[in-house]
Amino acid sequence: MKTGTDRKNSYPFRLNDDLVQDSYSRNQGSPVRTLLSLYRGNYGKLFLSTLCYIIKHSPVWALPIITANIVNYVTNPPENVRSLMMQNAVLIIVLILINIPANYLHTRFKSLATRSVEAGLRSSLVRKIQQLSISFHKEIESGRLQSKIMRDVEAVETLSSQMFVSLLNILINIVVALGVTVIKSRVVFCFFLLTIPVAALTIFVFKQPMKRHNRSFRKEMESTSAKVMEMVEMIPITKAHALEQKESSRMSRQLINVAAEGYRLDIIQSTFGSVSWAAFQIFQVICLLFTATLALRGTIQAGDIVLYQSYFTTIVNQVSAVITLLPTITKGMESVSSIGEILNANDIEDNRGKKKLSTLRGEYEFQDVQFSYAKDQKPILKGITMHVKPGETIAFVGESGAGKSTLLNMIIGFLMPEKGSLLIDGMDSRSINLRSYRRFIAVVPQSTVLFSGSIRDNITYGLEHVTEEEIQQAVRAANLEEMLQKLPDGLDTMVGSHGDKLSGGQRQRISIARALIRNPQVILFDEATSALDSISEKLIQDALQNLTKGKTTFLVAHRLSTIRSADKIAVLRDGMCVEFGTWDELMQKKGIFYQMRSLQA
Repeated sequence: MKTGTDRKNSYPFRLNDDLVQDSYSRNQGSPVRTLLSLYRGNYGKLFLSTLCYIIKHSPVWALPIITANIVNYVTNPPENVRSLMMQNAVLIIVLILINIPANYLHTRFKSLATRSVEAGLRSSLVRKIQQLSISFHKEIESGRLQSKIMRDVEAVETLSSQMFVSLLNILINIVVALGVTVIKSRVVFCFFLLTIPVAALTIFVFKQPMKRHNRSFRKEMESTSAKVMEMVEMIPITKAHALEQKESSRMSRQLINVAAEGYRLDIIQSTFGSVSWAAFQIFQVICLLFTATLALRGTIQAGDIVLYQSYFTTIVNQVSAVITLLPTITKGMESVSSIGEILNANDIEDNRGKKKLSTLRGEYEFQDVQFSYAKDQKPILKGITMHVKPGETIAFVGESGAGKSTLLNMIIGFLMPEKGSLLIDGMDSRSINLRSYRRFIAVVPQSTVLFSGSIRDNITYGLEHVTEEEIQQAVRAANLEEMLQKLPDGLDTMVGSHGDKLSGGQRQRISIARALIRNPQVILFDEATSALDSISEKLIQDALQNLTKGKTTFLVAHRLSTIRSADKIAVLRDGMCVEFGTWDELMQKKGIFYQMRSLQA
């Protein structure tokens, strides 16, 4: 019996991230060309879908001809009238029955093409988001990214259906109707052509306003998505400070802005639709009078009035359909551009051609390192110089904003020095393939990040082959044993969204176990024990002393009692390293560190 995953994998979908990225790179500024190139490799399916559509739709084109024939047979009966009527009836019944398999094949080929591109777009966005730098992610709300992955890709899929199926089908309908008409009567054909300028004028008048309102509505939706995610994450803080009413009012104002933009978009689209509908209905009435006049004069047969009226209705409906689709197409094109904001972003971590590391000793040398987050802001780091030997434990201390977390981010490779250099095992960090480097480091952040899954899943995240002994060793080192014994499912206990079912200290210990199980050469702790009680903190500190032997370790701590065993302590103030030495050296110096320690005593 197949599982849900097996069933999904049995569908013939192939993700081609490189094709999607190449389509956007080659066609920047042209949503139409971008959309067309996204379907490379699926053109055959689209052709077969169109062919099946022609076959399935043939009764619609044949019925007016057969209806006209039968009316003409009745008004002017030939000798074999019954036989002719029966032949026409059989023909239309056969065409109607063919509709069923043709419709299935049409939908199958169309869906395979459009859904493959939809999945490919989402996969490309996810991959590009993983490649974009930390600086980029700090500048954009996660809600906007979610909106692009879900809402914009869905709009592009809808656009694909309209562009490659609906528009093509509309074109076929118009060509067939005009083709039959021009064969039977050029006079009526010329009358039909008068609808084209009317359609073109209507589209011209409304196109830009709809494009402008679609863009505004899309931006408001992205902003709302970001604010909703922030609101959900802030619920514990909101309730703790009795700010529910204020937060609801804030979100209500944002929702009113979305509704206002949606209202303006609805009005322009509705006006556009009603104007085009009224114009073409008037033309349809004129067509009826025109063909009736031709029949009275004997130019055409009476049955042909039905034929021309049906085909003119087809043309009017198809042109109206184009106009009706315009808002959807405009929205889809805006979404193509919106996705391009991510796929064309250049703020990525480029490791191409850089040296891959097969080992890491853990030697670090900061050479007059300077850094600022923006050119117009004052520097965060102002000439940091220090040398860290392999296996040493270095603690960074200092007031908030002194540059401690910035230094950790630089060691991880999230940031690069603006001036000066950071040497890792004697190599400039700018020349190292950071993905290969990060395989040898582990990070325990101040804000614990857990995903919805079991404790076991969170500890072994990203590791494919982990033994039970390795898991238990990490559990013991992180002081998780007692906690797990109290849980009904132990390691298999589900932690809930972001680990909400656990306490802050429990989440932090799971995060520590996740780092330790990787047996890293370099370990970074950013206030890793801040959420723990004194007893748990002492136990973890003892375990860490054993586990960090021979491994370069960087600690950021505010509680100075937790760093007494560090080999060296770097005291940061205003982006500079003002003191550097062992605990005893700094205490004997009776400088800034001594004063900080005295305040916490």
